[in-house]
Amino acid sequence: MIKLVIEVKDCLFCKIINNEVESRKLYEDEEVIAILDAYPTVDGHTLIIPKKHYVDFKELDEKIINHMYQVAKDLSEMLMKKLNVSSFTFAVNYGNRQAIKHFHLHLLPNYGRNKGKKNVEEIFTMLKEK
Repeated sequence: MIKLVIEVKDCLFCKIINNEVESRKLYEDEEVIAILDAYPTVDGHTLIIPKKHYVDFKELDEKIINHMYQVAKDLSEMLMKKLNVSSFTFAVNYGNRQAIKHFHLHLLPNYGRNKGKKNVEEIFTMLKEK
């Protein structure tokens, strides 16, 4: 199991990274984890989270930012194909808008007016199929 470098005791994302809280993991390496959002705004709403606890984007170095966007690029290709969408929005919340104070990048498939109606488990099953 890959362990977190710096952990904040009450941080939900730190607990997910350390497998203390269940998640629907789409990707993991030494630096980041990508999971389906438990409360998605659209089908396939994915979060890319650095394993090191950064409160916000001002703490990130260029290496982790570049790595996160490379993972986003790779994952968006897979998500677009499997979810049959042709565009994405990448989003970062900051300050009071940031519900969990652990920096993360949102990948949001664009479905036009239809946000989809599948639950997270259905989407996870679709994405894990070969």
